[in-house]
Amino acid sequence: MGLLDTLLGRTKPVRANLDALFALPSAAVTLETSAGLVLSGKAGVCWKPPAGRPAEDVQREIGELLDIPDDDAPAKDTGAGALSQAEDSFGYRWLLLDDDDVENLVTRVHVVNSTLTDEGWGPQLLCSVFGLTPGPDAEEGTRPLFLVYLYKRGTFYPFAPDGQEHRDSELELRVRAILGSDLPTEPDLSRWFPLWDLPLR
Repeated sequence: MGLLDTLLGRTKPVRANLDALFALPSAAVTLETSAGLVLSGKAGVCWKPPAGRPAEDVQREIGELLDIPDDDAPAKDTGAGALSQAEDSFGYRWLLLDDDDVENLVTRVHVVNSTLTDEGWGPQLLCSVFGLTPGPDAEEGTRPLFLVYLYKRGTFYPFAPDGQEHRDSELELRVRAILGSDLPTEPDLSRWFPLWDLPLR
């Protein structure tokens, strides 16, 4: 950072610690043994279209960058699973990935984030989301939920929607306690943003 930036109070954005994503496979083992929750094999990378640019142009540019077909074509089959785009009701765009292998899924999410960051799309990246679902050893009544990775913080938090814009905060706190130090969890609960209308299922 230069002297002028210092005098004007400007700071450079901190580069995201994407390597934190690689803590997820071991944390998934903890969740399965302690809570009966397993990764669903589905993940999404959320980004916000930059202001002043048509969303269709941005979508096309990112699609070409990641070799994703347009919305009228079938999802791109990369050999490890499909990669497609979607939009939620709040206008956020999602890159959706599908892979039953936990390590492959995490690696592919890392590649998507890294590629977009290297191409200058870092400021538009918001979070990555991984689905969790009750496994065969889960207790009765265990509900699906999500692990959210905050791109700019390098931390995770659990998100457990249990109705129309309602969340199960008790379950979220229980999952945080189960994860312990296995995953860098976001300490500021005010940053545990609800992600309603997730296109991830």
